[in-house]
Amino acid sequence: METKYLQVPGPHGSHRLAYHEWGKADADHVVVCVHGLTRSGRDFDPLAQMLADRCRVVCPDLPGRGESEWLSHPHDYGYPLYLADIVTLLDHIGAQLVDWVGTSLGGLLGMMLAVQPGSPIRRLVLNDIGPFIPKAALERIAAYVGNAPAFQNIASLERHLRIIHAAFGPLTDDHWSHLARCSSRQLPDGTFALHYDPAIGTALRTNPAQDVDLWSMWDSIRCPVLVLRGTASDILLAETATEMTRRGPRAQLVQIPDTGHAPPLMAPEQVELIRSWLHE
Repeated sequence: METKYLQVPGPHGSHRLAYHEWGKADADHVVVCVHGLTRSGRDFDPLAQMLADRCRVVCPDLPGRGESEWLSHPHDYGYPLYLADIVTLLDHIGAQLVDWVGTSLGGLLGMMLAVQPGSPIRRLVLNDIGPFIPKAALERIAAYVGNAPAFQNIASLERHLRIIHAAFGPLTDDHWSHLARCSSRQLPDGTFALHYDPAIGTALRTNPAQDVDLWSMWDSIRCPVLVLRGTASDILLAETATEMTRRGPRAQLVQIPDTGHAPPLMAPEQVELIRSWLHE
């Protein structure tokens, strides 16, 4: 794995976008993995490692997360800038056709890109996200996104992650340790903080929460879609997931037991599920 950087334009000047690349740069099969709201591209390390023998795997850190630069204007954090950054990245790496694995926010971005004329997406994996998101789930997320606690050490940060991301379901200690290391940044005073700009939650806190309804967009998607759903998810409701198999691209649905929002794609069976589907 190699972390690379790209300077991309924005509405208030350029910013640095980081991406983590696995596999051979000249591989014909390119897989782009895009993370959830508060996460980073390093969440996909286990999946990328499994795919790297046959694919070029690119896992960006969205602006304000991980190794990517924080934006100077908080209200720039949003779908238009994220999509523009991804399109610039795809052009930079010379990828004209890609498979897309998107968790939560990353899945929404994949849906939005899939309906664009001449979309580069060949196959789309949506991890616990769909065209309808209930207001109550967005209010739950808004309650914690943007808080900026400080931790004395990585161990205390890991304990915090185990609480706020308990819905990830059963994970090994090694997985939690990996998430903690890749979710932390050290502050000048020696303490640790989470690896994202607290300002990414500005829009959630300032705009009243309401149901998100993107069914018209869903009905326009034409590429094959695999939907993964945590059986206890409050973001992707069971009835929404079922309806996704009946309309639009008529997705294939797999339910992940003992998991809420969102399956972390670290367990071997989850990784193998995606690998097998992408190589069909």
